[in-house]
Amino acid sequence: MELIADRITKQYKNKIAVDRMSFTLTKGVTGLLGANGAGKTTLMRLLCGILTPDSGTVSCDGMSVGTEEYRDILGYLPQDFGFYPEFSGKDFLLYMSAVKGLTKKDADRKTKELIELVGLGDSAGKKVRTYSGGMRQRLGIAQALLNDPQILIMDEPTAGLDPQERIRFRELISGLGQNKIVLLSTHIVSDLEHIADRLMIMKDGQLRWQGNRSAGGEDLEAFYISQIGEKR
Repeated sequence: MELIADRITKQYKNKIAVDRMSFTLTKGVTGLLGANGAGKTTLMRLLCGILTPDSGTVSCDGMSVGTEEYRDILGYLPQDFGFYPEFSGKDFLLYMSAVKGLTKKDADRKTKELIELVGLGDSAGKKVRTYSGGMRQRLGIAQALLNDPQILIMDEPTAGLDPQERIRFRELISGLGQNKIVLLSTHIVSDLEHIADRLMIMKDGQLRWQGNRSAGGEDLEAFYISQIGEKR
């Protein structure tokens, strides 16, 4: 399976958020690095079919990203995902399962499985409004996995996670990348050091560098700074 972006561009008034970007994503974890405002979120929304490019195309094995067929194989965690504060974590996942078209049997099975996977077993019956930021983020990761997606796109997924939660997250994503196309964006270089097979670096809407993680050398932070041409 390949997710292909071919010369995609998206402009908002006088700002070009994504500027003629082309790349191909395959199975494994790809890290998208860039400072806030680099265009990462716009790019991810284009890959999810939420936005339509002004020019260029995005497709997966011949499927347009605007089709129901594509959405069936997609899992997406936006930077600020919506939740219902009075729902329990379990009820939220069951509700999202219904939205995604899972049968009741599959919804029950996946909800139970994912609650344990993201480490919310002791809090599944508590209302989401009582969750910490990190717990809500883990709940967001779980909802993105409900339909067992073949493509998983996550925008700043480690926001709000404490150091221990970051370790748990890295282990989770490393496992998922063995049989899925995983793209995750971050401005925190250390989040990608041990889990990304491949890197893409954005600045000012442009793809400044893409390639295998190993090509960046041992000091990924220094390599990133060298590619964007400035210190953060």
